[in-house]
Amino acid sequence: MTPAARTAIEHSDIIIGYKTYLDLIDELLAGKEVVASQMMKEVDRCGRAIELAAAGETVALVCGGDPGIYAMAGLVFEMLRSRDLAVAVEVIPGIAALNACAARLGAPLMHDFAAISLSDLLTPWEVIEKRVRAAAAADFVLVIYNPRSRRRVEQLVKTRDIVMAVRGPRTPVGIVTGAARENERVELTTLEQLTECEVGMQSTVIIGNSQTCCWRNLMITPRGYAGKYAV
Repeated sequence: MTPAARTAIEHSDIIIGYKTYLDLIDELLAGKEVVASQMMKEVDRCGRAIELAAAGETVALVCGGDPGIYAMAGLVFEMLRSRDLAVAVEVIPGIAALNACAARLGAPLMHDFAAISLSDLLTPWEVIEKRVRAAAAADFVLVIYNPRSRRRVEQLVKTRDIVMAVRGPRTPVGIVTGAARENERVELTTLEQLTECEVGMQSTVIIGNSQTCCWRNLMITPRGYAGKYAV
């Protein structure tokens, strides 16, 4: 959490969020009106936040990571636009999963990368697969969000196979689960062995490009300095 996010919560009258996320900031909720909901209730949360803000309340809508990356900021603006409501919204940056996980792994995102969610709840798998193929062929480092759930297991296998068709089986892969939380787990593996690793919805998978290497349990993607300077 950034200091700005903490300040925003402290200065808000009402805190709204997914219960699991609110449990992580319990110490900031004392004396606040709290509206918690379960997973899959994003539209309800955003709608309630808009309703209360339009009534003059100062509302903090809590997200995991950064609110503008696979989170609630976009949905809030979509709903405001569809209703043509002029409600003041401030998006407070957070630490996105790709930042937190990259830091735990070393420096895997030092060159061009693409973030792709494997969740097909809102995006058809055919579209996701097209994006994976394009990013893999362009030699982007891949940051995979929502890689696997209990009911959705084949997407990660298919992604691994797509990438391995254009990159070697020994391509480094980093898996970070629960970054910066009590259950944090960091694992370095290879593209070939990826599907044998423990991966869940709290995991973010970073697949290296053709130049990514491992050194002393770190994952490093060169920026290109060695080809131009003495390093």
